[in-house]
Amino acid sequence: MKYISSPLSPGEIAVRVFRACTELGIRTVAVYSEQDRSQVHRQKADESYLIGKGLPPVAAYLHIPDIIKVAKENNIDAIHPGYGFLSERADFAQACADAGVRFIGPSPEVVRQMGDKVEARALAIQAGVPVVPGTNAPISSLKEAEEFAKTYGFPIIFKAAL
Repeated sequence: MKYISSPLSPGEIAVRVFRACTELGIRTVAVYSEQDRSQVHRQKADESYLIGKGLPPVAAYLHIPDIIKVAKENNIDAIHPGYGFLSERADFAQACADAGVRFIGPSPEVVRQMGDKVEARALAIQAGVPVVPGTNAPISSLKEAEEFAKTYGFPIIFKAAL
């Protein structure tokens, strides 16, 4: 079994995942941008491959076609997306599934649903998960926000719905 870890987390996350994989006898693969040639995650992996040639680092790590190409060409069994960025991209989870590579995380549909905070909240409530006070739909005016504040008090956290 081979495993790519944390394309957007070339530091501690990837190294921790690689350590766990090594303890389990799983070979590891790092992907890296041109600017990250000397990063520790590349040295800790059993294999490493350049992605996003000519792109800035973040764009390189978000270049899904290169990551999938590396996975397919090197018989990768699974990809750990790291935290944030690719872990929250339903299109990346779907690209992994389409390529026959296990995405370490939820299904593309769940990633999509959880990306919409209003839908995620509704699904949590439907599943019986306790949630903090909030609105069932996006707030569209200052007046709505003020009414919410009067009802529930402060502090208030505003979160983008999409």
